[in-house]
Amino acid sequence: MNGDITVLASKYAGKELNSPNDLVVKSDGTIYFSDPTYGRDDYYGTPRPLQLDFRGVYRVAPGGNSFSLLIDDFGQPNGLCFSLDEKLLYVNDTDRQHIHLFEVLADGNLANGRVWAQTTGEGAGAPDGMKIDCAGNIYCCGPGGIHVFAPDATCLGVIRMPEHTTNFCFGDDDLRSLCITASTSIYRSRVNTPSVAQYRSSAEPLSSL
Repeated sequence: MNGDITVLASKYAGKELNSPNDLVVKSDGTIYFSDPTYGRDDYYGTPRPLQLDFRGVYRVAPGGNSFSLLIDDFGQPNGLCFSLDEKLLYVNDTDRQHIHLFEVLADGNLANGRVWAQTTGEGAGAPDGMKIDCAGNIYCCGPGGIHVFAPDATCLGVIRMPEHTTNFCFGDDDLRSLCITASTSIYRSRVNTPSVAQYRSSAEPLSSL
């Protein structure tokens, strides 16, 4: 690592991407990322005219030598995560308040997409950041906080938050703390099941909020 920046994807079919938002990296180095329009909106980013007429999900092959569009029919694609065996890819749609599920093919493409779960309920929020724990449960931002779904899409409950929740990650040495970004604050919520992350942060853990 020498600080150099390498651009892997900036245009599709000669047109600028909307504003790449979230990504997940497969164990073989393949990158999947979402491309909503939020970064071109006045509230979230820098106002600019759109060049693409869709909001897609893309794949960058290992090594960054090729780049392809996989899906182009989302309202606003946002958070992504793999199943534990990486055979499935979850992608949420902020506009439509649901989580889509796709099969990951041997060549890296996606197939058999379908709505897997919906985030419903009271409170501010919509699908945004999304993660998986070591039991295969899916955590996804949604109305009122973070919605937790079992592998069969049963909603196990909502971790209620006092503010609009946008993203989160598992933290602390045991990976049983959700460090959560919200409208004005950062929160920490302890959970029973740890993340599957294979790394540890060198930063000091957040104090309880």
